Amino acid sequence: MAKREASAAPAVRAVLAIDVGNTTTSLGIVEGGQLVATWSLTTPERMTADEARVAAMSFLGATDGAREVDDAIVASVVPGLTDAWTAASGALCGRRPLVVGPGLKTGVPMRYNDPGELGADRVADLAAARQSYKPPFVVVDLGTTTNFEVVDADGVFVGGIIAPGLALSARALADAAAKLAVVDLRAPASVIGKSTREAVQAGVVMGEVARIDGLIDMIWRELGRETLVVATGADAQTMRALSARIDEADEHLTLRGLGVLHALNRR
Repeated sequence: MAKREASAAPAVRAVLAIDVGNTTTSLGIVEGGQLVATWSLTTPERMTADEARVAAMSFLGATDGAREVDDAIVASVVPGLTDAWTAASGALCGRRPLVVGPGLKTGVPMRYNDPGELGADRVADLAAARQSYKPPFVVVDLGTTTNFEVVDADGVFVGGIIAPGLALSARALADAAAKLAVVDLRAPASVIGKSTREAVQAGVVMGEVARIDGLIDMIWRELGRETLVVATGADAQTMRALSARIDEADEHLTLRGLGVLHALNRR
C-alpha cells in the first residue's frame, strides 16, 4: 500500500498593513506583532478596487510561504484612493478593515489642538515609535513631505512640523527654473558644486540635511533638552549618514505602526 502523503501545513494567518502615501503606497504583512514582509508601488492618480486587489494579491503571492490574510488596516493620506484600498482589502480578508482615523486608540497621549487633523501616517509613526523607543524622541518621516513628530519626556505627543520633502523640493525647483532639470537625489562629492547638477544636488540634498538638523536644534531649544531622533521612510538611511542629529534609521516605522494600531483596536 502506498504511503499516505503528509497533509500540507495550514497557511499562516496574517494582517495586511497598507500605507497609501502621496508618492508611494507601501504594503506589509504583520504576524505576531512582527513586520515580516514589505512591498511598495507608485501611488497612481486613480485606482479601482479591483486594481488595488490585484496589487495586494501580487504582493501576497510574492512573499515566501503560503500566506493568507484574515484582517487588514489601511492608513491613507490620499482620500480619492482610500475607498479602493478599503474595499480591496475587505474583499481579500472577508471583513471590513480598520481605517486609521478619529476614534482609533493610538497608545500615545496627545497634547494637540485637534488630533483628528493628524495624517494617518503620522499616527502610525507615533504608535510604533512610542512602543520601540524611550521618550523623549523626535520622528522625522521622509516622504512627499518631511514630517517631524515630537514626543516629550512623559511620552506625550506635543506637536510637530511639516515641510516639503526631498523629491517635492527638487520638482518645484525644476518647474520654476526652466534650465534646471530634476536630478538624481544623492549627496554630491562637495557642497560647492562644480556643475549645475552638483549644485542642484547640494542645494536640495544637503539643504534638506541642513534643514533637518537646524529644525531639530530649534525643537531641542523649545523642549529644553536633547532627544533621540529617529528617521523613517525610503531616504532614512541616506539622511542618517549625512545628518549630525539623526540617531536611528527605521525605514518601515509606519508599517510597523499599523501593526501596533491593529493590535490596540482589534481585540
